Amino acid sequence: MSDLAPNLLEHEQHGFLRAATVSPELKLGDVTANVRVIRAEMQRLANEGCRLIVFPELCLTGYSCADLFYLRGLQQQALTGVKKLAEANAELGCCIVVGLPLMVQGRLYNVAAVIADGEVLGYVPKTFLPNSGEFYERRWFSPAHTLTDTHTDVDGTPVGTDLLFEATDLPGFVLGIEVCEDLWTVIPPSSHAALAGATLLANPSASNELLGKVSYRRSLVTQQSARCLAAYVYASAGSGESSTDTVYSGHGLIAENGVLLGETERFAFQSKAVMADVDLQRLGHERVRSTAFRDAPATQSYSRITFNLGELPSPVQTKLLRPISAHPFVPPAGADRRAVCEEIFAIQATGLARRLRQVRSKTTVLGLSGGLDSTLALLVMIEALKRAEMPREAALTITMPGFGTTSRTKGNAEKLADALGIRLCTIPIGAAVEQHFKDIGHPPGLHDVTYENAQARERTQVLMDVANQTGGIVIGTGDLSESALGWCTFNGDHMSMYHVNVGVPKTLVKYIIEWCATELYATEAGAILHDIIDTPISPELLPLAADGSMQQKTEDTVGPYELHDFFLFHFVRHGCGETKIRFLAQQAFGDQYSSEVIQKWLTVFIRRFIQNQFKRSSMPDGPKVGSVALSPRGDWRMPSDYTSYSF
Repeated sequence: MSDLAPNLLEHEQHGFLRAATVSPELKLGDVTANVRVIRAEMQRLANEGCRLIVFPELCLTGYSCADLFYLRGLQQQALTGVKKLAEANAELGCCIVVGLPLMVQGRLYNVAAVIADGEVLGYVPKTFLPNSGEFYERRWFSPAHTLTDTHTDVDGTPVGTDLLFEATDLPGFVLGIEVCEDLWTVIPPSSHAALAGATLLANPSASNELLGKVSYRRSLVTQQSARCLAAYVYASAGSGESSTDTVYSGHGLIAENGVLLGETERFAFQSKAVMADVDLQRLGHERVRSTAFRDAPATQSYSRITFNLGELPSPVQTKLLRPISAHPFVPPAGADRRAVCEEIFAIQATGLARRLRQVRSKTTVLGLSGGLDSTLALLVMIEALKRAEMPREAALTITMPGFGTTSRTKGNAEKLADALGIRLCTIPIGAAVEQHFKDIGHPPGLHDVTYENAQARERTQVLMDVANQTGGIVIGTGDLSESALGWCTFNGDHMSMYHVNVGVPKTLVKYIIEWCATELYATEAGAILHDIIDTPISPELLPLAADGSMQQKTEDTVGPYELHDFFLFHFVRHGCGETKIRFLAQQAFGDQYSSEVIQKWLTVFIRRFIQNQFKRSSMPDGPKVGSVALSPRGDWRMPSDYTSYSF
C-alpha cells in the first residue's frame, strides 16, 4: 500500500486505522455538559491519531432519561448538540459516532449520528428495540422499520438503516452502524452491512451490567467481528447513567476478526477510552480469501455516503497500538502450553498413525541427527505408534555420521534413543560418499553444493532402503520453515514417505521440545532435550574445524529463523507486501534487529521463497498443524517459474 496518499501517517500507509471507543463522563439530561465532554474527548483522541471515535447510545442526553425523552426541548437540545459537535469536528481529521433521540416524520427514534469533515453525514436508527425485563424502549422510540420513506432526511441529512460511510482518502474505511440491541439479535444488521462492504462496524450501546454479562458481551463482540471479517468498535453507557434499577459500567471494546484488541476500564465515573489500530488491509485480504464470505449473497442494498477525513491536527506516534508478536507461531505467554502442545502432538501423531495403518507398516524408520527437527519427529513417532497400536520396538532410528557430524549431536542422538528405549543403528556415510565422488569425478576437497548434497542424498538412500528391508516407511524430519526457505536437498532430506513436521515452523519446534523437556519426558530425557535445544542449528555437511567444533551454522547463512518465521506468517497468512512486513518486523523486534538487518534477511526470504517453489510442488504428504501451510495440494499454489522478486 505504498502508493497511498502522502498525507497519511506511516501506519495508515500500511493499511492500519486507529479507532477509539469512549465512555464519556455523563451528566444525565445535561446536553450542554455532555457536548462539552464529547468534544474534548474527540479533540484529544484526534490528536492521538484516531480516525474513528465511537461514543455510547443516546450519549448526548443519557440513555436512562425515560419519559423525559418525550420533551421536545430535550430532543431539540440534542439536535443542536450534534450540530455543535459537527462544527468542532472540522479540521480534526476524524469521524465520530454519537447517539441521540431524533424526531423523524412525527415519530421518535433512537439514532446514531455519524459526523466527519465538519458535517453530520447521516443518522442510523436502531432496528431492534428491547422491550422486556429492565428494558422498555418501545415506550418512547419507534423501530427503524416504521420509517414510511426509506429516503427520508432531517435538515437535509439522510436517515436510514441502509447507510454506509466511506472515507475516500483512506482506502478500506467503510463504516456500518448498528445500535446496542441490534447486535444481540439472530441476524444483526452489521452482518448485512459487512456483506455490502463495511469493514468497520460501530455500535453505540447502553448495556447494563449483570453477573456474567461482561464475558458474554465480550464474546458477542469478538465473534461478530469474526463472522463479518471486520473491525468492531463497541461503546457502552457509563456510570453516569441512572442507577434506579440498573447499573451501567461504560464497557468499551475493539475487536478485529475474532481478536480483542482493547477494552476500557469499567465502573468509572470519569471519561474512559481505549484506542487500537485495526488492520484494514488484513481484513480485505481475509475477505478475498474466504469463499464463505465471498459467496454469501448481499441481501440488503445500501447507499454509500462519501467524505474526506483530511489530515489530523498534529503528528502522532508511529508505534502501533496493537499487539505484534515477534513469534506469531508460538502461543502467547499465559497460554495453556500443555493444551497447545498436546493438540499439536495429536494432529501430527494421528496423521502418521493413519498412514501407518493404511500401508500396514511394520516399522517406522527415522534419521536421528541429534538436532531439533529429528528430535521432534522421534517424539511424534512414539506417540503415533501408540495410536496405531504398534509396539515401540517398531521404531527404528539411524544415525549417519558424515564429514560435519559433531560428537555433541551424535552423542545426543545416542543418548536420546537410549533414554526413550528406541533402537538406534549407526551407519557412517563417509566411505559411500567418497566412493560416489570418485564415481562422478568430484574432487573431495571441493566443498561446494555437490559435496553437501551428496551426503544428504546418501542419507536418504540409506533410510529408504532400510525401510524397504524392514517393511516400514521413512519419517521425514524437515519443518515448515525449511520448506519456505527451500533449506533442504532436493530428493535428499526433502523426501520421505510421510513428513510429520511439515506444518510446524522452527520457532514452534523449539517450543514443543521445551515442553517435552520440562513435562512430558522430563524424567527420561529432560537434560538431553534441553541440550538439543541449545545446540546451534546445522545440516552438518561441511568438515569440522581442527578442534572438532562445528563450522556450518544454518542461521549464519540464511538468517535467524525467528525473523523468517515472522516473514512467512505475515506473507502467507495475511498477504502482506514487503514494505508492510518490514514495518511490522520493526514494530515487533524493536531494538533486537536494526532496520538494515531486517531488510537484509527479508530480501533473502523473498528470494529463497520464490526460487524454491519447485521443491514445495513435489513435497511428500504431511499434516497441516496451524493456519499457515505450504502443501501444493492444500494451502499454497504457486508457479515454480515465478520471476518477480518483490511482493
